[in-house]
Amino acid sequence: RARGMQQQLPPYQVLPGELNMEEMSRTTTVTVEETPQPLPPRDHLVWSLFTTVYGNFCCLGLLAFVFSVKSRDRKVLGDYSGALSYGSTAKYLNITALVINIVIVIIVIVVVS
Repeated sequence: RARGMQQQLPPYQVLPGELNMEEMSRTTTVTVEETPQPLPPRDHLVWSLFTTVYGNFCCLGLLAFVFSVKSRDRKVLGDYSGALSYGSTAKYLNITALVINIVIVIIVIVVVS
């Protein structure tokens, strides 16, 4: 073999002569630390479903439901950034539909009374 092709052996420490293998400890300690997993983003699917059924002003509830389903699909695939994006869009659509529905109810109550 060529000299450049030889692999260098790692530096091993030689055991002292008075130490016997039977006297050495045979236990091994391994420390395992669990890293906390981040919480998956919320998809607001139930909220979007109720907004679709009970307060679907200008199809905002239906759009929120579609974005919630997309968010859940991304979460299942492990794409948490995409799931977060779709989930926040569904949340804002739900909030907008809720505010519009509350305003409509207030206007109807004022007009009727």
